[in-house]
Amino acid sequence: MIPGLEPMSADDERAIEGQLQRPPRGVAGVAHRCPCGRPDVVATEPRLPNGTPFPTTYYLTCPRATAACSRLESASVMVEMNERLAESPELAAAYAEAHESYLADRAKLGDVPEIDGISAGGMPTRVKCLHVLAGHALAKGPGVNPLGDEVMEAMGEYWAKPCNPEGDA
Repeated sequence: MIPGLEPMSADDERAIEGQLQRPPRGVAGVAHRCPCGRPDVVATEPRLPNGTPFPTTYYLTCPRATAACSRLESASVMVEMNERLAESPELAAAYAEAHESYLADRAKLGDVPEIDGISAGGMPTRVKCLHVLAGHALAKGPGVNPLGDEVMEAMGEYWAKPCNPEGDA
């Protein structure tokens, strides 16, 4: 099991269902909570209950965080990150370490050969999903995923409005 992962309670499941507007699938536990106490990142089993391989271990559930990531994506933040990743060996090395951290955590949840070596969000060589990077940064804390940390900084205090259990952003 991943250290720090909390079991999902019935209240958590209801909150996540409201956030996602569908029942959660394959949740291994709550990986992070927003300051209000509701889950905002879950750890997902590497194989969903229907048998589908699922590489996204850290899944962002908070609608406000998801909306903030979407705004950053539409503002071409990923283009700039990919350019910097290609130009900076130091950033590339730190991002590769984040990829290894992600894979190590998923391995603690199970082995799925179909996704062996594949993390999420484009790691380790590109940026293709800020939601994944934010989820990883929230779950692991600062200093593990440098680009995830940048996403979190750019998102600002997405939780500043009181959370809405129905899930609207």
